[in-house]
Amino acid sequence: QVQLVESGGGVAHTGGSLRLSCEFSGSPFVIYTMAWYRQPPGGQRDFVSSISSDSITNYEASVKGRFTISRDNSKNTVYLQMNSLKPEDTAVYFCHSEREARAAWARVENWGQGTQVTVSS
Repeated sequence: QVQLVESGGGVAHTGGSLRLSCEFSGSPFVIYTMAWYRQPPGGQRDFVSSISSDSITNYEASVKGRFTISRDNSKNTVYLQMNSLKPEDTAVYFCHSEREARAAWARVENWGQGTQVTVSS
């Protein structure tokens, strides 16, 4: 059973920084694409960023240039460095994993419990 545990959330001022961490366990980390999603108050859960097993990254347009996703395979951990934070970044941030596989049935997805990020104006 894959487990994802987020940490690093908290409160920051506009223009400040936070670094989120997501620790992965239960399966070989190196074959998983990792991602971050976020859900603002009263809003939907939306994609933020992803990183594949070979470190190919993708970013949602509003965070590109401000956020950086990375992974440390020796620690089974994915990070989201968030700089130049804005009040609009306030949300619960969720870690997500998807097994990289040719067959669709093998692409198992898992979610973490989420960590709160609050950016004050």
